[in-house]
Amino acid sequence: MPVTDYLERNRKLYGDEVALVELNPEQKENRRITWKEYSLIQPTSDVSYRREITWRVFDEKANRMANMLLQRGIKKGDKVAILMMNCLEWLPIYFGILKTGAIAVPFNFRYTSEEIQYCADLAEVDVLLFGPEFIGRIETIADKLSENRLLIYVGEGCPTFAESYRELVADCSSAAPLIRIEDDDYAAIYFSSGTTGFPKAILHKHRSLMHAATVEQKHHSTGREDCFLCIPPLYHTGAKMHWMGSLVAGSRAVLLRGTKPQYIFDAVSREHCTIVWLLVPWAQDILNALDSGELKISDYELSQWRLMHIGAQPVPPSLIKHWKEYFPNHQYDTNYGLSESIGPGCVHLGVENIHKVGAIGVPGYGWECKIVGSDDKIVNRGEAGELCVKGPGVMECYYNNPEATREVLKDGWLYTGDVAREDEDGFIFLVDRKKDVIVSGGENLYPVEIENFIRKFDKVNDVAVIGLPDKRQGEIAGAIIEIKEGMTCTEEEINEFCMDMPRYKRPRKIIFAKVPRNATGKIEKPLLRKMYGVEQLVAYENEHE
Repeated sequence: MPVTDYLERNRKLYGDEVALVELNPEQKENRRITWKEYSLIQPTSDVSYRREITWRVFDEKANRMANMLLQRGIKKGDKVAILMMNCLEWLPIYFGILKTGAIAVPFNFRYTSEEIQYCADLAEVDVLLFGPEFIGRIETIADKLSENRLLIYVGEGCPTFAESYRELVADCSSAAPLIRIEDDDYAAIYFSSGTTGFPKAILHKHRSLMHAATVEQKHHSTGREDCFLCIPPLYHTGAKMHWMGSLVAGSRAVLLRGTKPQYIFDAVSREHCTIVWLLVPWAQDILNALDSGELKISDYELSQWRLMHIGAQPVPPSLIKHWKEYFPNHQYDTNYGLSESIGPGCVHLGVENIHKVGAIGVPGYGWECKIVGSDDKIVNRGEAGELCVKGPGVMECYYNNPEATREVLKDGWLYTGDVAREDEDGFIFLVDRKKDVIVSGGENLYPVEIENFIRKFDKVNDVAVIGLPDKRQGEIAGAIIEIKEGMTCTEEEINEFCMDMPRYKRPRKIIFAKVPRNATGKIEKPLLRKMYGVEQLVAYENEHE
């Protein structure tokens, strides 16, 4: 069954209950909302902009969206893109696309005009819905975009080169369209994160989405009384598929705009959130604020918060150890996944396995895993090899890219490109990305291992390790280190701290700078390699002599 069936079930069973809440702490002006089904709490000095919709309204909005698309000639297999920031309209629009049998194509909100055009062409998009934050970017390519596709604007003050979403759906029926959706129908195209170059288009069927929803609900035992706080961008599989646990349970979720520690604690406290998914930088920011006294647990109602989980990137064990000092009763989980595996959950630690912090875990519900060498044979336990996963959430292909598809899909197994090891208890530990491995003097260096060690230094806020060119060794490990706010640190201090590492693993170059991360928290290593290539490194050294 498709996930749209869950939405219709929730409308019937829980129609008058709140499904989604939108919070925007940085928008405090008194803005009028004309849609009568939206409730607005008038902002005060300490209450942020807030909207909510019930399950009934959610489903009605999705149906109006679907019927509008059908009226405009959209049919099964057509592609409808979404370029919007997290907001209350996002998920109803997404589900409306699914209800038509069309393929939903979420776009990264960081895309430049060039990338928007590239992805629209690659995925052969027929319709693009975009929000007010993207008017400028769309306007520069509007003539080319609109040659063969419909542009729909979601917001107030519609630009002349687009049609108004609100006007288009206003007179559309709120009844479900009579379109039969099968598990084998295509459902969505997601784009790779772009950490290895221009994004690839990842095609999934409805069974993938359904499996992701089931996995999330089972892994975290999401129930009717839970409330999920969603902070990461909904265009990403991680945020959306974690939210789908709430869809399966029929429970409430909160969409929070903003990642400041105070915003997160305010949302958890005021909305009584029980499950929070964080990225490593946000968790670290919370710990820094607690350590400095800027944030005080006693100022908030947090007793109902039962689960904190992290995904999207390797999690330093030192961070979780520190977290448990403040929140000893929190359950903790980490999730591993890729957009090619419909997001998180193909490997997960499990709340019962906190003693294995540092591992990404064991195969998730309905998933299989193996670790293979360059000969495609399974390696011995303890040896490093490429992690492969198999299950109902594996993508169909890279859309319009058969060569890239053949490289990663073999006999139903998805070759992840991640290097991993399995311990004696069957727990999988992520070593690094294959493309990030540094070969220095014939030795393989795994940046994640070095990063995890350096993060233990109490002055370090974030760190990224990359390979830098070296005439003698081929490559050397360079550490880009971001120091905690208000602190100072020298290269000598870092080198002294690293003396406890094996000599060959110690970074040979220390660079003090901010560590760039993308919207899902992953370190942007291609950008760092570009920033600190040979010429750039020389310029950096001259500047810091």
